[in-house]
Amino acid sequence: MNMSLSLFPLGWQHYLLGGLTIGAGTALLFVLTGRIGGMSTVFSSTWSYLVQRPFFQQPRFIDSRDWRLVYAAGLILGALIWWLGFAGGKPEATAVPVWQLLVGGFFVGYGARLGNGCTSGHGICGLGSLQWPSLLAVLTFMATAFLTANLAARWLA
Repeated sequence: MNMSLSLFPLGWQHYLLGGLTIGAGTALLFVLTGRIGGMSTVFSSTWSYLVQRPFFQQPRFIDSRDWRLVYAAGLILGALIWWLGFAGGKPEATAVPVWQLLVGGFFVGYGARLGNGCTSGHGICGLGSLQWPSLLAVLTFMATAFLTANLAARWLA
């Protein structure tokens, strides 16, 4: 079987278009506003509306929460438009049990805060602006993901 077909059974074009669109969006955000569009800070800045704990009331969250909320809404709206317009609006389902999704989500969220950013912040925006800490973070994310996937494949098989 052709390697391209095994890696990209639905074709590679939409991955290229998606990558170019993400790159253009983050570049435009930075060039036009000087802001970095990572997503883990959206979580904390949104909580600053509701939670009065000192951590959430830091100026970096208070001062950026409005645009970050609009940014997150735009990401959700973009995904919805794609799903309705190009994916046929068919419901998606997963066979992964809810408890595994919750545990995985907890570790990703905790790790994103511990690492001072998530894959979108470090991988897309940080690497795009040639930040060495982001390169270290992305290499750590990837190494951990490869190790975890291999261990899980052996453990769950």
